Amino acid sequence: MKESVISNSKSKNAAARTAEGVFQVWERRSQLVKNELAAASAATDAKTARLRALRLAKEAEDAEAARIAAENAPPAPAKKRTQRSR
Repeated sequence: MKESVISNSKSKNAAARTAEGVFQVWERRSQLVKNELAAASAATDAKTARLRALRLAKEAEDAEAARIAAENAPPAPAKKRTQRSR
């Protein structure tokens, strides 16, 4: 039983040392990094979209409040004209 375990580990080590084995490990790591970057990018995009929606909603609310305030504000008093002495 011990011989089969030892021979399996030796063949795994030998395969890992070959150029193809190294390339496969490199490919797996590269794919993992790409997946992590894509997930981070998607999270950032979702956060940006959420914040943009919140900002646009607040701007619309502020614009509506300003419009209502302008409608309810008393009219500005007319300025009196002063006559200049000649």
